Amino acid sequence: MPSDNAFARLSDFDAMREAMTQTRQYLHAHPELSHEEAETARYVADKLKAWGYEVAENVGGHGVVARMTVGEGSGSIAIRADMDALPITEQTGLPHASIVPGRMHACGHDGHTTILLGAAEYLASTRRFNGTVTLIFQPAEEAGARSGAQMMIDDGLFERFPFDVIYGLHNHPGAPVGKLLLRAGPMMAAADTARITIHGKGGHASRPHLTIDPIVVACHLVVTLQSVVSRFVDPTETAVVTVGTIHAGEAVNVIPEDARLAITIRSFEPKIRDGLQQRITAMTNAVAEGFGATAVIDYARGHPVVTNSEAETAFARTIAEELVGAENVGTCGLIPGSEDFSHYLEHKPGCFVRLGNGVDSATLHSDKYDFADESLHIGAALWARLAERYLQG
Repeated sequence: MPSDNAFARLSDFDAMREAMTQTRQYLHAHPELSHEEAETARYVADKLKAWGYEVAENVGGHGVVARMTVGEGSGSIAIRADMDALPITEQTGLPHASIVPGRMHACGHDGHTTILLGAAEYLASTRRFNGTVTLIFQPAEEAGARSGAQMMIDDGLFERFPFDVIYGLHNHPGAPVGKLLLRAGPMMAAADTARITIHGKGGHASRPHLTIDPIVVACHLVVTLQSVVSRFVDPTETAVVTVGTIHAGEAVNVIPEDARLAITIRSFEPKIRDGLQQRITAMTNAVAEGFGATAVIDYARGHPVVTNSEAETAFARTIAEELVGAENVGTCGLIPGSEDFSHYLEHKPGCFVRLGNGVDSATLHSDKYDFADESLHIGAALWARLAERYLQG
């Protein structure tokens, strides 16, 4: 086996840290929303081409896929980063704050992209691997149903750019900068949405006995849904049912015809996911019927559970401990947020890693959030060493 010095170390990225910070802050200042990442994709593709990668653009929208083969090895590893920003007005006051009104990198995708670019530059310059590295720069992670992962898969990602395993990461506010967190099995939740319309009978607010008030029905339904998790999910399991919006009526003296609710549903196990849909549907219909109203339910399955495979997670943990020491590698708890990286893991073994963004970091999707540049070289070194060790000759 090659010596430890044959694989990427943190010190190998010392000379790149300033340039990586400049790249990250440039991307932060120039955010683009989901499905609009044309300039970000061009910026990424130009760098990859200059480093000698074979680059495919416009994969599943603005996706960029870069490949490099060294030696005769048959193995192939894929590493993914997301590129899109959010429709949030930045309030950080930083010198590199967004220059685009109403848009900012509030989830750290600027950092994820920079980390993978840093690893790409290093791997291209050293070429100390034997096989094929596939780098996936994905658009539209924040897009919900039209997510970039599914669009790239639909555009032939697996067939056009075959690989054996796939890895990705996300920054983790609340964990120390550079701390690496891993978890085998389910890690991030499936995210489903139910949009419910209650049809009642409108009329004058002073004569409620002549109406079927959909607002009353909706309010009873909100209260009833609070029992879904507490009374139908095993206390040792985890699920979330949250009514996010409720809309009805325009005038104080009018009982409206309809009321509309939107619900987000999070779960980690297929049987619980199915059970939540069945229970929410049954409760909605029962509550509406009890008041003489009717309900129309649009129940949409979103991203599946991020389920890390055992072997790939164990391998990533070994690499992480080699790189930063076992004391800086931990086990990630269950995260009720969702991630479209899960779509890749339905087809390929792999692992999604969390990278500490600071104990005092603002939360994700906050207008005060910023990516911790001090962790860029740690993420880049992790990807470089992971690729070298996976594809060692």
